[in-house]
Amino acid sequence: MSRRERLRAETTREITAIALKQLATEGPGGLSLRGIAREMGMTARAIYSYFATRDELVTALIRDVSTSLANALETAVHAVPAGDPGAGLLAWGEALREWALANPEGFRLIYGDAVPGYQPPEDGPADQAARRICGGLNRLVAAACPPAAASADSARAGTADWSPFPPSYVAKVRAEVPDLAPEVAALALRVWGRMHGLVGLEIHGHLRPVYTDPAALYRAELRELVRSLTTPTG
Repeated sequence: MSRRERLRAETTREITAIALKQLATEGPGGLSLRGIAREMGMTARAIYSYFATRDELVTALIRDVSTSLANALETAVHAVPAGDPGAGLLAWGEALREWALANPEGFRLIYGDAVPGYQPPEDGPADQAARRICGGLNRLVAAACPPAAASADSARAGTADWSPFPPSYVAKVRAEVPDLAPEVAALALRVWGRMHGLVGLEIHGHLRPVYTDPAALYRAELRELVRSLTTPTG
């Protein structure tokens, strides 16, 4: 990279870092390019040469945050034996919490309240990272859950076909995992809900006032979750 390119990259990183802090302190509606420019000692005209609109900045933030999470999850899963889907699920779940605690502003951006008026580009880079996250979890659940258990679960939940899923979601899921059964897709959503629920409570400050060891509580939930998926029904 040339010196000019390095300086531009550094300035871009500073803009996005301040934007995340601004979202954390001011809320989803508080993001302002002019406010970021003031904090950095830049003119409004100068910052608009980096991001032409607020939505362009939000798109860059979501892309970077989502890609960071996808990378963290994949790295954690690749570190465990490939033939042990239960261990993979544990690693995936632990990595989700660790990343969220290290990046609370990013977690709130992609899994909290939407930025008012924001219009995401169709099938953009952030969507690609979201597909990696969703596809990775779907593959782990499919590998961990015996077919009989998935079928029994779908009968109870009424998810034996794709009809409850929006067609756009089905297309995205099957682009990542072409042979995924609808009952496994539904089960993966429930797995995600159990993981995300405790992480979300912790990130938003609702868990620690009622339980002093969130890490132990989360690990217990993960172990029970994996046990329920990997134990054949009889």
